[in-house]
Formats: sequence, C-alpha cells, structure tokens
Amino acid sequence: MNSILFKNLRLPNQPNRITELRVENGRFIETFADDASPLTEIDLGGNLVLPGLIETHIHLDKACIMDRCKLKEGTLKEAVASTSAAKAEFTEADVYQRGARILEQAITQGTTHMRTHVELDPGIGLTGFRAIRRLQQDYAWGVSLEICVFPQEGLLNNPGTEELLCEALENGATVLGGCPYMDDDPAGQIRRLFELAERYNCDLDLHLDFDLNPEGMTIPEVIRCTRAYGWQHRVTIGHATKLSALAPDPFREIALALADAGVQVTALPSTDLFLNGREATHNVPRGVAPLARLHDYGVTCSLSTNNVGNPFTPFGDVSLIRQANLLANVCHLGTSAELMRCLSWISEESAKLIRLQNYGLTPGCNADFIVLGAESPAAVIASLAQPLMAFKGGRQSFERKPALLLVPTRHG
Repeated sequence: MNSILFKNLRLPNQPNRITELRVENGRFIETFADDASPLTEIDLGGNLVLPGLIETHIHLDKACIMDRCKLKEGTLKEAVASTSAAKAEFTEADVYQRGARILEQAITQGTTHMRTHVELDPGIGLTGFRAIRRLQQDYAWGVSLEICVFPQEGLLNNPGTEELLCEALENGATVLGGCPYMDDDPAGQIRRLFELAERYNCDLDLHLDFDLNPEGMTIPEVIRCTRAYGWQHRVTIGHATKLSALAPDPFREIALALADAGVQVTALPSTDLFLNGREATHNVPRGVAPLARLHDYGVTCSLSTNNVGNPFTPFGDVSLIRQANLLANVCHLGTSAELMRCLSWISEESAKLIRLQNYGLTPGCNADFIVLGAESPAAVIASLAQPLMAFKGGRQSFERKPALLLVPTRHG
C-alpha cells in the first residue's frame, strides 16, 4: 500500500490550527492500517491546504490562436467568425500542442479537474476531439479532463453536425453542449439536445443568452425541458448574461424557477466583460451573470475561465483564483463570507455542479489538493494567492518556489 502522512498543514475550516492528513492509495483516510508500510512523510510547512480547483467551462481546442485572428470590433459575432476561419486550419497535432500548453498552466494554477468544451461540425470533424482525447489520457497524472462536445456553429442549421456529436458521445465524450443562439430556431436546438441527452444519458452544458437584451431569453425553454425530461441537476447554462439585464422582480421569478428545476449557472467573467457592453457610450454595464443573487435564491453556480488567447478572450493565465478575484471586484463582493463564496464557485460548488464524486479533504475523498501560503480561504481570493504545489491522488504534480527578496547588504 502507498501510505503518506502529510503533516504541518492548515485546513480551511480551522485555518489557525496545525494538523495532519493521511493518504492511502490515492485517497484520504482516517487512520493507517496496522500493516501500512512503507510510510512516507511530507511536511507542508504550515501552509493552507484546499481541495483542488475545478474548471467547469473552458475551450482547450481553440486556445492560443490570437496570432491567427484579426480583432477589430471585439464582438461575439466577430469572435465566432474569426475563430471559425482559423479553425479551418487546425490539425490534431496543433490542437494537442496548444491544449497541452493550457493544461500545464492550469495544473500549476491549482486545477485538478476540468470540463472542456470541444467544437464539432463538418468543417473540423473530429480533429479537435481526437486531440483532446489524447490530452485526457496523457495529462491524467495532473488533471482529470471531462469532455463536453457541442455545435458552436449551429446544429439544426448545420447538417452533419448531429452525427458527429453522436459519434463523439459514443467514443469518450460524456457531456453534450449547445449553442442555441447560433440556430434560426434556438428553442428547436434546445429540444433536440434534450432528446440526445436522454438517448445517451449524459449531462447538458449550454452556451445560452449571451447578450444584454432581456428580450428573447431562452432560459425558460431550458427550464421547461429540464422538468419534462427529468434532467434536474444535470443541466448547466454558461454565460447567461441576459440575467444581469433583468429588473429585480423578473430576476427573482426566473432565479426561483432555475433553482426549482435544478438548472445550474456558470459565469465566465473574463469573456463576458470583454465582449459585452461595447455599444454603450457611458455607464457601461458589467454584463456578468449575478452569481451572488442567484446563489441566494438557491441556484447552484460556478465561475470559470472559458477562453484563453483567442478573439473571445485575448488574454488569460488559466488561474481560477484570478477569475474569482475578478468576479469579486466586478460584483462588489468583499467580505470574508463573500470571498469564501467566490472560492466555493471554483471548488465545492463547482464539484456539485458537475456531479463530481469523492471531492474534498475528508476520509474517502480523492487526495486531489493544493497548498497555498494564504492565511485563510478568503485571503486566497483577496490576495490572489498562487498555489505553491498540488497533489493528484496523493502524488505531487508541481512545485512553485516562493519569491526570494535579494536585500542589498549594508556596509559601514
């Protein structure tokens, strides 16, 4: 048996107390068996330990392509068109190389589980999907990768796309995504996606209502289908920025309906801030789904990176802590309780959203955790703390040395 004693560490529920964690065969345990040997001891230097961070929504297949795209207007329409043009030149080796770069960054930012969306259509075929499947296997030592396939360029309007989605779901994809605003009949795409989700018994994760016009919202159709198909707590909507444009009463009505139907919401602050509100000349809206208010009404929420280095988001370092800090700034969340909630949207609430089993720091949970020099969980978000190391199944996946100040020597 592989038995490890992690000592001299602090846990999030008691950040001022030094304690220990025990790991056996990749999982936390209460006590070691009498025959546990050999025992490895690892001193974590009195630092804070948190469960590994969870990226619920990212696009590995189209990351790091800004050098191939022209950015003039900065709109969603331009981002889709520019990325589509670049995608025509993607190869499996190219997608693999760019995806690997992002995965390696994510591991060093403390991410131990990730759901990536992968575009499928007759133009790209299964090229991106095959590359991501290889990455899923090759980087399992540092991050668990879940694949969500989706029709970025339309489903009903794009013959041949559904067949590709089905092929991927039969060959390793476990989540089905959608992009209803790319079809002439958004509600029709939503209904078809639910039919496919039922056929393949998979969760749904949809790009939805991605603008600041409260009219034409498709969330009600998702809620209706979720109830009709009995898919409660298996449906997530990403972006959903129309929610930020609703007045209090209609917002309360739809938030309660989301909670009652078990439809979950992921905010993508970096992308949503970059693309939304460009037409405003003053009093520019934030355009980010109001997670705190949704949470208060009982909606399960997460926040995530979405894109890195492409026309949807030309920047990024795959730091979920940075995304949580950004959301805290944008949404005026600054108390310890509010910062703790921001942290939960990249950790335990994210685990709940994607139905991740055995997550946490208690006996029976997978020993996927990160080590930080922060004083408390809230301080992780407030100070943009960088993970010092991470462990996947009890095995260390990276180490970051703290900065060393070189103070000049005084003479005389």
